[in-house]
Amino acid sequence: MSYKTEFGLDFNLGFDLSEYPLLIDKSWHNDVCPSFYFRVGGEYFVLWVDFEDPYRREYDIARYAVVSAENLGCDESPDIVCGENGIDMFRTDDAHSLAAYLNSHIH
Repeated sequence: MSYKTEFGLDFNLGFDLSEYPLLIDKSWHNDVCPSFYFRVGGEYFVLWVDFEDPYRREYDIARYAVVSAENLGCDESPDIVCGENGIDMFRTDDAHSLAAYLNSHIH
């Protein structure tokens, strides 16, 4: 699915998704916010992008979070999940800090 389909056409990511072609949209309406996975080496990660307005967030956490993940599927049909063993790799409310993190890890 697409984050726009799941969370609305007006959902503001705070960055231009087209600048990060390695981010694969895995958003689902049952989640609290849009999510995108990416791979660095053999490891998977999920970027969660919460609502811009902190009052619309279900939890009192940073807007952007990168969490380690695992592929329960295969390379042809990935099923990327954070699971109980997911480790917080990065959190921020600042889109510029997120861009710096992504640029240093997936570009």
